[in-house]
Amino acid sequence: MFIQKFGGTSVGSADRMKAVVQLINDQQPKIVVLSAMSGTTNALVEISTAFYALQDAHAKELIETLEQKYLLTIKQLYKTETAKVKAQDVLKEWFTYLRSLAGGVFSNLQERAVLAIGEILSTHLVQFYLEEQGIQSVLIDALSFMKINTHEEPDMAYISKNLNELLAMHPSNQLFLTQGYICRNAVGETDNLKRGGSDYTASIIGAAVNASEIQIWTDIDGMHNNDPRFVDKTYPINELTFDEAAELAYFGAKILHPSTILPAKLKNIPVRILNTMQPTAQGTLITAKVQNEGYDAKAVAAKDGIIAIKIKSGRMLLAYGFLRKVFEVFEKYKTAIDLITTSEVAVSLTIDNSKNLDLIVKELKDFCTVEVEHFQTIVCIVGNFSGNKAGVAHKVLAALAAIPVRMISYGGSENNISILVESNHKTEVLQALNKGVFGL
Repeated sequence: MFIQKFGGTSVGSADRMKAVVQLINDQQPKIVVLSAMSGTTNALVEISTAFYALQDAHAKELIETLEQKYLLTIKQLYKTETAKVKAQDVLKEWFTYLRSLAGGVFSNLQERAVLAIGEILSTHLVQFYLEEQGIQSVLIDALSFMKINTHEEPDMAYISKNLNELLAMHPSNQLFLTQGYICRNAVGETDNLKRGGSDYTASIIGAAVNASEIQIWTDIDGMHNNDPRFVDKTYPINELTFDEAAELAYFGAKILHPSTILPAKLKNIPVRILNTMQPTAQGTLITAKVQNEGYDAKAVAAKDGIIAIKIKSGRMLLAYGFLRKVFEVFEKYKTAIDLITTSEVAVSLTIDNSKNLDLIVKELKDFCTVEVEHFQTIVCIVGNFSGNKAGVAHKVLAALAAIPVRMISYGGSENNISILVESNHKTEVLQALNKGVFGL
């Protein structure tokens, strides 16, 4: 069985939905995971923000604008009155719910229910179009099988059991639709896998049903060697390993959600990134081991919003105790560290979450001096950097000879060289690496 996930731009209009149906209607057994129509989740976030601020009039204006977008899509998508009425009824149900939230105290629970509406609508619209076209398919509600535990991790045993039971109820059916992103939490409330989570949904489902392949369909022909938003000359990468793809996703490659790779890697299920706008393009295949290993650097990604923290012990003794105490502070506040460099009594590290920064700094200052720098960017160079390869670091650093580098992390992974620069140098760094490392 294949898993095919289509993102917001892939279902962003009536024409795009029709194109998706052409792609999925190939008689192969599959589960199709859909995101919300492009722009919908952002609109729902705005509506939620207005409700939180008790700006009911503004919320109603935003709701009206979003509803008109969907009414136009329905008009353009269907030919028969039957299909139009079915779609309008679902639309009316959910927009009536949205409007009912005015005039009261808006809660986090209600916000999570609101954010689920986009995926619910997109899957129903596509399902009704499939029915209109006479294509047999079954829409299964993600909220009936997708669940996270108290640690906000997928409950794989629950998901596998319930999903496979739902599939078994339709033994003759080859095509299933479901929602990405949305789920239930450990107490059964509507929740989500955070932004970009439809990729994660596809990977979780693939692992739950032991899929033969997970396909992520997006609006670009695979993962590129560099960010085409900042660099003119880039090219798609034919093959990546799971570890390489995970590094790129975590350090800023927008095409893939950072959590996507792990469920597929654990079950050794290939992940293929494809382009709905160019369905014949080769795309990027992600597997445990690529066929061609004769490479050094393969791709570059950048992650903004980084905070650099320099920590120095006030004592020159007991270095082992100093490091332990530093890490315990970050563990206490559940704040992950991205990069780290150390000497005997000093540590430089980066984080991307400022939620508990003031509390962290306050505790660190009890036993060391602390300097904090905002507006930093991590640039990650991914490839095959095994210890017996000479000249790899030289090529990277030579390309950046004219750029001030704040930190370098090399050797912790055979797939990653990471550097820290001030964010205003990001574009310059990406362009310099494209020229110095990739020769473009």
